[in-house]
Amino acid sequence: MSDGAKPFFRLKVSLPCSDAKHKLLRPILSALITSKTRLKLLLKLFSHPEAQGHLRGFAQEFDESTNSVRIELGKLHEAGFIVSQQDGQKVLYRPNIQNPFYRELCGLVSKHMGFDQLIKRVLDQVGELEAAYVVGDYAKGLDSGTIEVAIVGDVDNEYLVRLTKRAEEELDRKLRISVFEDEASFRVQGHENVLKLIGE
Repeated sequence: MSDGAKPFFRLKVSLPCSDAKHKLLRPILSALITSKTRLKLLLKLFSHPEAQGHLRGFAQEFDESTNSVRIELGKLHEAGFIVSQQDGQKVLYRPNIQNPFYRELCGLVSKHMGFDQLIKRVLDQVGELEAAYVVGDYAKGLDSGTIEVAIVGDVDNEYLVRLTKRAEEELDRKLRISVFEDEASFRVQGHENVLKLIGE
């Protein structure tokens, strides 16, 4: 990695579910986790391998009260899903990778966010890709409704448009996809949050 370059993180995504099961997963996950604040915390902390944060940061990002976030952090911590450590005057929270359900939670979050279908329906079909990244809100674990994707490689742009439209219908989200000829062209964009889906 060159000096000053931001680190990239890879998300491993499994594709075991059928299209019908995938379409059911979002409402199922939302129904199982009835607390919207808790769901936001799980999406934030289990969508990215380096995810972490503190109480006030979560509250500001989610536009929630610190009290509601504190309560849900306490429940997740008590259940052993997250761990905490003192970081100066703040308490830093991150996923407990030793929890036996860690990988399962990451898989559920990945499907909820739509990453598995994005790979299956678009990235695996569009052409010869060197790499593909999620940037923007979804790279931060925020389910905002628009997935921003940067792909590096040689693609058929007309076919990409058709694939994107079909994928948006299945995902019930907007896709904003940018194409770059090489890694250098992508890196110069200077994205602060980057989640690698495809590539070494």
